[in-house]
Amino acid sequence: MDTEISVQEQSPLELDLNEITEKILFLDKWRGIFRYYRLGTNNTNPQDRDGSHVSAEETRDRSGMLWSKGSSSFCSIPKVSIISSKLNGFPISPAMATVLQRSLFGNTTHVLGSDWRKAHFKFHSPFSDLAFALQVEKGGAQSIQMAVQGTLIKYLLFSREEKDCNLHSLCNLSQREQEQALAAVLAGILWTAGATQKAVICFVNKDIHSTSILDYSSDNFIERLQLFEFSDKEATEKFIYDHLQCFKGEGSHGVILFLYSLVFSRTFERLQKDLDITTTHLLQARAGNILCRQAVINMILTGRASPNVFNGYEKGSSEETLHGVLTRSDIGYLQWGKDSSEHDRLSQVGSMLRTPTFPIWLCNINGNYSILFCTNRQLLSDWKMERVFDLHFYSGQPSQKKLVHLTIDTHSHHWERERHEDKYGSGRRFSPVEMAIRTKWREATVNWNGTSPFF
Repeated sequence: MDTEISVQEQSPLELDLNEITEKILFLDKWRGIFRYYRLGTNNTNPQDRDGSHVSAEETRDRSGMLWSKGSSSFCSIPKVSIISSKLNGFPISPAMATVLQRSLFGNTTHVLGSDWRKAHFKFHSPFSDLAFALQVEKGGAQSIQMAVQGTLIKYLLFSREEKDCNLHSLCNLSQREQEQALAAVLAGILWTAGATQKAVICFVNKDIHSTSILDYSSDNFIERLQLFEFSDKEATEKFIYDHLQCFKGEGSHGVILFLYSLVFSRTFERLQKDLDITTTHLLQARAGNILCRQAVINMILTGRASPNVFNGYEKGSSEETLHGVLTRSDIGYLQWGKDSSEHDRLSQVGSMLRTPTFPIWLCNINGNYSILFCTNRQLLSDWKMERVFDLHFYSGQPSQKKLVHLTIDTHSHHWERERHEDKYGSGRRFSPVEMAIRTKWREATVNWNGTSPFF
């Protein structure tokens, strides 16, 4: 199903009835919220929706909720950036809301938790060692933020003709340059997902439009989505830049809005063609968290929601056709986990992702996402460059204050490798980062240049 949903003409009486219905549903929404937080009671230890107990001040900081003064209870008013209904968009319909929910979860009951609602696209301070980098916290949204991070590095290093391709240019960013880069990258990802034909951007409107699947006590806002469709990439970028607060503002739900925009840009019809029997929807619940499936990552990296990481098509155990990555990606992908040695051939990353156009890799290491990149664009186009070269590592962890500089040697002799490995003792010769690197450059040695290896 595409996003173009025809709207039938309605009589004034039908419009009046719809308006009354919406107002009733709006009151029902707040009644559910009041009941959920037991307003009017002496409940002094409210629960966040992930089940953790938090204080009043912590709740304001962590989830963007507003407390009512003089009371131990609070009103659930997410500080979402609201756009005007006068903008040239169209409201989400009940049918579209239902299909969106099913495309994400496979059902209409799951909702995204507090870690997702807090996630947005926020840079580190301008003119700093990590001015190019997004601030990322743990949670299911991390994979999306770090995939966008890889594309940001590509844009900042290799897409700005007037800028030098070096680390200094990454750190010497003003706030305006950060915002221009983010708008260009988000627009580019959506445009590619839309097969370079169109992009759809989802923002939150003050009015409620969809009523078919709503659970108002869940703090969901699908029912208030306003969709904006563009058939020009530059117009898409300008619109995002003009409304960037909806993606980067505190409490904006920016990552969720970007995910919705990504799905609508790809269209439901294309998504169904991209996916296969291994993946029928984009998100999965695991250990109490909602995580992105590989199809979401691949959609950001390649524009296509391929559910697997191998090249092309493969036959599954039941002879069904499984879908992998069909074209060489601009941004690469590497993965390593505790059970990586036991992965079957379908779990091995193919060359389309392992050898990207640009020397930038999104790394999935034991379920945590990070970035490896090289400032030398020719690294992957000349095999001589791959003998000894530098990579830079950004973990996305709050504890990291500057890039980690790694030196990779792919032609060292075995006695050189052993001497290097013994520096860390026999019990910790290789960090998971090194193992991820070795999925691309087998038996390479990694010099951390004075930094303690990440384990």
